[in-house]
Amino acid sequence: LVRRPYADHKPWIETTYHGIVTENDDKVLLDPPLIALDKDAPLRYAGEICGFRIHGQNVPFEAVLQKEHTFTIQAYDCGEGPDGANMKKSHKATVHIQVNDINEYSPVFKEKSYKATVIEGKKYDSILKVEAVDADCSFQFSQICSYEIVTPDVPFTIDKDGFIKNTEKLSYGKEHMYKLTVTAYDCGKNRASEDVLVKISVKPTCKPSWKGFNKRIEYEPGTGSLALFPSMHLETCDEPITSIRATIELETNHIGKGCDRDTYSEKSLHKLCGASSGTVELLPAPSSSANWTVGLPTDNGHDSDQVFEFNGTQSIKVPDGLVSTSLKEPFTVSVWMRHGPGAHEKETILCNSDKTEMNRHHYSLYVHNCRLILLLRQDPSEAENYKPAEFHWKLDQVCDKEWHHYVLNVEFPTVSLFVDGNTFEPFLVTEDYPLHASKIETQLTIGACWQEISGHDNDTETPSEPASGGNARMAQFFRGNLAGLMIRSGKLENKKVIDCLYTCKEGLDVQLPEEVASAVDFNPNQSSLTVEGDDIDAFDKVMQHISYLNSRQFPTPGIRHLRISTTVKCFNEETCVTVPDAEGYVMVLQPEEPKISLSGIDHFARSAAEFESPEGVTLFPELRIVSTITREVEADPETEVTEGNDDDPTVQETVVSEEIMHNLDTCEVTVIGDELDGEHESLELDVSQLQQRGLEMSSSNLGLVVTGVNTMSNYEQVLHLIRYKNWHTEALFDRKFKLVCSELNGRYISNDFKVEVNVIHTVNPVEHANNAMMQPNFINPVHHASVDLSGHNLVNAHQASVVPSAATIVIVVCVSFLVFMIILGVFRIRAAHQRTMRDQENGKENEMDWDDSALTITVNPMETYEDQHSSEEEEEEEEESEEGEEEDDITSAESDSSEEDEGPEPEDQPGANRQQQLEWDDSTLTY
Repeated sequence: LVRRPYADHKPWIETTYHGIVTENDDKVLLDPPLIALDKDAPLRYAGEICGFRIHGQNVPFEAVLQKEHTFTIQAYDCGEGPDGANMKKSHKATVHIQVNDINEYSPVFKEKSYKATVIEGKKYDSILKVEAVDADCSFQFSQICSYEIVTPDVPFTIDKDGFIKNTEKLSYGKEHMYKLTVTAYDCGKNRASEDVLVKISVKPTCKPSWKGFNKRIEYEPGTGSLALFPSMHLETCDEPITSIRATIELETNHIGKGCDRDTYSEKSLHKLCGASSGTVELLPAPSSSANWTVGLPTDNGHDSDQVFEFNGTQSIKVPDGLVSTSLKEPFTVSVWMRHGPGAHEKETILCNSDKTEMNRHHYSLYVHNCRLILLLRQDPSEAENYKPAEFHWKLDQVCDKEWHHYVLNVEFPTVSLFVDGNTFEPFLVTEDYPLHASKIETQLTIGACWQEISGHDNDTETPSEPASGGNARMAQFFRGNLAGLMIRSGKLENKKVIDCLYTCKEGLDVQLPEEVASAVDFNPNQSSLTVEGDDIDAFDKVMQHISYLNSRQFPTPGIRHLRISTTVKCFNEETCVTVPDAEGYVMVLQPEEPKISLSGIDHFARSAAEFESPEGVTLFPELRIVSTITREVEADPETEVTEGNDDDPTVQETVVSEEIMHNLDTCEVTVIGDELDGEHESLELDVSQLQQRGLEMSSSNLGLVVTGVNTMSNYEQVLHLIRYKNWHTEALFDRKFKLVCSELNGRYISNDFKVEVNVIHTVNPVEHANNAMMQPNFINPVHHASVDLSGHNLVNAHQASVVPSAATIVIVVCVSFLVFMIILGVFRIRAAHQRTMRDQENGKENEMDWDDSALTITVNPMETYEDQHSSEEEEEEEEESEEGEEEDDITSAESDSSEEDEGPEPEDQPGANRQQQLEWDDSTLTY
């Protein structure tokens, strides 16, 4: 027996081989060549390689122990006989054979498309892998040598193994999804038969924020509450939240006095808010009766808010007697102010100082170093002791350049200050002696203080030096904006009135469902609210119920900015999640603008006696005030066809006018031409009728102004009562007036309604009064015989315009007898006798007529009408005039004698109404 040596080492081969086999051949060329080594060599058996085993199922290959796939070949001859005996063989030769492949196939991707998702802001080493295969058999042609991204300018790259990665950090805001086209090449440069689509989605990183928030929210006036965030929710990225606090702010500082408020006059607003009488407006809108604010710069860009600007040089004097405030009784001062920054000099808002000789300030309201100070010097009294004289409030609001509402309730020795409805106590009260007794009159000024040039201290009581000339000037000028400066004597404003004056007409509102237990806090002016809670779902529901409301009938159009500030806390009571502010805006659309129209009789005549009567002449007896809005509505297609609009089938909208009701706040009657002469003419209005309707009146030589917030109907009734009186009408032929009404402090203004009144003069002006008193009695019968001439009711305008009823009877009788005489000549003598008798009777009847033979009227309203009549009507008029010549013999004395027997009929009796019905309207006549 031969003992085999022990094998100490394992055979060794390469770890990886690549092989090439020729098509239809069985030899595979390996790279590197298949060589096995054994460190036990040269030992017999132990150092020898006996074979190879191929591991794998159904592999059509086997490994043989040879360096290459070869075979030997040997040649031989045919031998000595047919059976091939004794054949001769050549030597053996080795043959090496390799089959070469041709590149007949293109790469094909394994998938029809590829998808992947990445998170923004991250750079990946590999996002996904695409893979293609090739059906060729050779190593060269079956291998994929490269991949390529066909889509240009994309932030991705691909390597030779098909791995795609991004070349830069991706942003969800820039691109949500990238679509790439990728192709492949084999080592024979063949391109893939079909490119493949690769979709790479960019997922935003989870950032805590408000989702579902529309930045633009449109609000249509008159639609009530509008939900601002109906689909909004808070994304917290699954953080463990313990509490949420959000503040919603509505920014309206750019509108008027801080937000949308009614722009009625300040006096009207006080009345609407419940303040009783005694309120005096010191900064009214300029008008004929309140002209001391004329020339003061105003802020005209805020929708009729009457805002006055003071730049350190402007000031105004309040007329004497307008304010009769006694410091011994309670009084209130209220004002809107926008001021800032603070200055070292005193800036006067309101000052009451000596008019001459001294510089004593009796009371004043001023700003100094961001402090609001009220000076209140007491009048002389028996006890000359120190008394509170100056009240100081240190307020940030005084210098923040924003609008604030200030109300001071003064009930000596205490003063209460309300700023934007909140109470503030004075941080300093200084005392002083009362003023010395003096008979010097005081001057009330706004925007500065009236004082002598020589006076340097506002409390000095030293008379001016003669060298100064005794000239006075304004000092301590105010820089900022003022509006609505009011003084109310004898009564203090209560908190309800103050809140009403300050509260906005627009703001945030929330109506919470019962199941939501989160707390909601409002600030006083409803421009912001705070929501707190610990349950996200309940918190979202609260936010979805927050709404915007504007209760004005005609709100100010434009943008209202919105901002949501949010604070989130976690279990450690620290801010663990940062939620960025969400910003948007409410767009209040343009409201439908009302058109205020005034109409009525604009031209009529009255006798001179009526102008001189105690009642005077009614200027607007049939005035009508109507307000309409015009808007486009979608037209009904069937209506269009019936109305003949089928020529243009594209018409989808039509314009309609609709009458609406709203309040007026001013109606002003002004004289056209010469001003009123107070010695012999006036405009009058029953004050009791005004008071019943809560209206006020002011008058001057320029006209008359009715003010106060009230309905159009009440204004109509009051304007019907305005009368014009003139007790010196000898040289007066006509008077012209203009009426204008407005709403919201002039935001909406009516048309100019002009009225012309003509004066009818009689022959005997001495008897004017009796004629005027009796006029209703003889006009009444004429009404039934009057003729409506193309819409013009003509009464007493001209002697040829309307014939008195008695004269008409005479004409008819005369014409009848004339025809009777022609036909029956036999009875001429008898007819003449009867005519004489009738003339006598007519003389009695005509005692009720008035003599208009000497009337002188410059306008003949019949000219236009007469030009339109036919020749037949002219012939009839000629016949009537021939028969009526006898009526001219009636004298004014006969007419007056009858009038003296009659009593005057009051203006408010039916006779007056009949007289109004007989007026003519010749506004369309051309003369």
